[in-house]
Amino acid sequence: MAYKFNITRGSAILNFSEEFCQSRCQLIESESFAKVIEKYIKDIRRRDTTIYNYLHKVQNDDVDLLSDLRSIFKLLLVMSVKELCLIRKEMKPYFEDKDMFIELVEDIYLFWRRLQRYAVVFNETTRGAGYQNVQFADAQNEFEELVLEVYRSIQSALGKKDKVLRQITAGVNAGLTVTHMRPFLPYEYRNLDEIPFIESVVIHPPFIAYSKRNKRDGVFPEVKTNPIEDKKFDADSWFCYPAKVGDLLCFVYFNVKFMAQGVTLCNLFDLADEEEYRNRKPDLIYVFGYEDGKDNQAFFQDESNDMLVALLSANDEFDYFGYMKKMILTLHNVQKINHRQLPIHGAMVQMTLHNGETKNIVVMGDSGAGKSETIEQIKVHGAAYITDLKTIYDDMGVLSLDEHGKVKTSGTEIGAFVRLDDLDAGYSFKELDRSVFMNPDQVNARIVIPITAYKDVVAKHDVDMFLYANNYDENGDSLDFFDTPESALEVFRAGNRMAKGTTTEYGLVGSYFANPFGPVQRREQTEPILQDYFKRMFKQGVKVGQLRTRLGIKGNEHTGPQKAAIDILKYLTGEDELKALPDED
Repeated sequence: MAYKFNITRGSAILNFSEEFCQSRCQLIESESFAKVIEKYIKDIRRRDTTIYNYLHKVQNDDVDLLSDLRSIFKLLLVMSVKELCLIRKEMKPYFEDKDMFIELVEDIYLFWRRLQRYAVVFNETTRGAGYQNVQFADAQNEFEELVLEVYRSIQSALGKKDKVLRQITAGVNAGLTVTHMRPFLPYEYRNLDEIPFIESVVIHPPFIAYSKRNKRDGVFPEVKTNPIEDKKFDADSWFCYPAKVGDLLCFVYFNVKFMAQGVTLCNLFDLADEEEYRNRKPDLIYVFGYEDGKDNQAFFQDESNDMLVALLSANDEFDYFGYMKKMILTLHNVQKINHRQLPIHGAMVQMTLHNGETKNIVVMGDSGAGKSETIEQIKVHGAAYITDLKTIYDDMGVLSLDEHGKVKTSGTEIGAFVRLDDLDAGYSFKELDRSVFMNPDQVNARIVIPITAYKDVVAKHDVDMFLYANNYDENGDSLDFFDTPESALEVFRAGNRMAKGTTTEYGLVGSYFANPFGPVQRREQTEPILQDYFKRMFKQGVKVGQLRTRLGIKGNEHTGPQKAAIDILKYLTGEDELKALPDED
């Protein structure tokens, strides 16, 4: 990154390796501060605000206005308004309405805070006037204190004294340590060689990100030509997040214009250490936000290098974290299908009962089928029977075979990408203060939160129950089991659900094996694998059935998952009626 500071698509990127302010005066005089004020002036001019009209009466040239404001703010750090007007009489008109100037200061501060703010430091030799200390988190805290100090000093000089001080996040929302490392890539991908790799991420909660869209649409098509080969990349505009997607390695290259989508990855996929990728070719490559003026969103199987690669254009229609997450999982799933493993769109929990038994339950279904809601109701109603309930994966897993041919399951993500509506219904995770919030004021608002240790995600777990989350069928028991693989496959293969608006679909819809992220694109290749695994599960005594969550039926949004959870608990415990925990003394 050759630049010190950049504002793009509502994000501010501060290169601490090139510029790190350590005093109030340095901050006001910095290039970064000048760019913020410049952007602010353009914004209020575009909106033709009352503040702009007031300032325009004093100074009608925006360049001179920027220079004047920087000078005023610098002087207000050391003197009062009265003193400033005595020594700089030409500035006196700015304070004819002091309340309006106070409002200006507040408005600039709010403009800064509305930006999504990121600090970057290169973990290399010291250069320029930057900050290369290993205590990167401390640097961010120092910057936060400096911004607050400048803001409050100017407030005080204007005669505004707050009785209530709020220690909000005024510095950066997140920080990245990055390094220039030549990756172990095939020759065809040499155009990616100079893009820096992310080594660590620091997030300052609450981290709230806004995107142009809040839903994902359609499936990702497969193409016959490599979408990345021969593309040109400016290393100053890209970062690479080396993600561990299950047991596969994915290099996710994202445009700095989509920083929120890239940084949020740290809550969903474990960040690989350098020794895990320095001399290893990745299994998957994803380029997110390539500026080609198009709407490309496709993946390609590079057979010669045994890799799956994908590219998504820089387009407002794709500005949503679902396009980041689901393409990565599509690449993962296709690679797993290539190795005769079966991708599962669903959730898996490991339940330990008071009698010492451990049960592993996989609940499969497309978005909005009721998987997460049912799991939460198991926690609520099973407290008297369960000593521990661990979520192994929340959205995407895989079935594989051990050396004896026994069906095992593992996950892909350490986190969950969950609708806030589900949380309102009681779907609670631990430590919500670690969450990234996505468009929290909109329909289909989401949080991304880490929930499972990576070692538990990639471990090979037995499967005791394999259930289809049926959210559309009003008739029948909440829990019933199939007698044959053929009868089970009729339901699982159809992949039906009542869409709840989590994508652009509505009403009763279906997708092959309820998984539009790989199996749909590779149906012919998946079908024999699907039949083989279902036959093995029946032969090995896995209870294969369907769970009628009824989540898509009006009036059953809460009672449906509750009844489904209770029936699972009754089946596992052999109890006709569930008992509650005794009240605490």
